[in-house]
Amino acid sequence: MDIRKLQRTIVDALEDVKAQDIRVFNTSHLTELFDRVIVASGTSNRQTRSLASNVREKVKEAGGDIISVEGDDIGEWVLVDCGDAVVHILQPALRQYYNLEEIWGDKPVRIKLANPSPFGGARVLASAEDEDEDDAGDAPVARPARKAPARRR
Repeated sequence: MDIRKLQRTIVDALEDVKAQDIRVFNTSHLTELFDRVIVASGTSNRQTRSLASNVREKVKEAGGDIISVEGDDIGEWVLVDCGDAVVHILQPALRQYYNLEEIWGDKPVRIKLANPSPFGGARVLASAEDEDEDDAGDAPVARPARKAPARRR
């Protein structure tokens, strides 16, 4: 399966079950084992298991393969290995602690997310379908602005 189709299928499956803070990273320059790492958050054990289950179903329906699933019994951190893409679904506390974005995140893939952000504004990182594979992660991703230090009087 084409990597763009696979990542779109995974992101759509995550959005169907209301995953939060979905991030896609190009890892082809870091490892030959997989081309994408997708990280998402679920708010409970039940939701993380449901997200992983939906990813499995949608990837299989699209003609992709599921190599393995880890952590589905507990649900705090579920990993779905889809061959060319590895999906990490974590609860927010674990995601913050392990900070997978620091490990895999030097080359984010810009992709359009369908659901609006609960914090206002659209959750759009741009579209990966319109970009070449080699350039997909080169564009910067918007990051939250830092707070200015308080002024002393």
